[in-house]
Amino acid sequence: MDDMPGIGRKSAERILAETGVEMEHFQNESRFSSWAGLVPECKESAGKKMSTRVRKGNKYLKATLVECARAGIRNRQSYLYSRYQRIAARRGGKRALIAVAHTMLIAIYHILKEKVPYHDLGADYYSVINQEKIINRNIRTLEKLGVNVMIQPK
Repeated sequence: MDDMPGIGRKSAERILAETGVEMEHFQNESRFSSWAGLVPECKESAGKKMSTRVRKGNKYLKATLVECARAGIRNRQSYLYSRYQRIAARRGGKRALIAVAHTMLIAIYHILKEKVPYHDLGADYYSVINQEKIINRNIRTLEKLGVNVMIQPK
């Protein structure tokens, strides 16, 4: 678990002290994140989305994970940094930090349940997976500016 950006030995020990190493008593990762209090909450009425707070949960685990998320986004070559940047642009820094902590918690669940090491997806994960969307969006932008574009793949 300490291979994950932002999680050191002491943080890993604190996380394991709160969660334990057996994940069988949690049915899935959403139940685990709900227990920790880092699950995204949706409050909508009549088609209007209202602001919400972070849920109550294990306050020690939540504080440790937010601290680890803050340290994890400092590594600019990691998936966590790119995830933070994408969400912070739309929703703001604090919400993005909670979302990164939630992502880390889901990864920890799978690490402990399947007993596999952490594998970072990389900072270019979103640009590789959405390559066609990025190309089409840039073509539309150039055409709006009055430039004819011809696509020639390498």
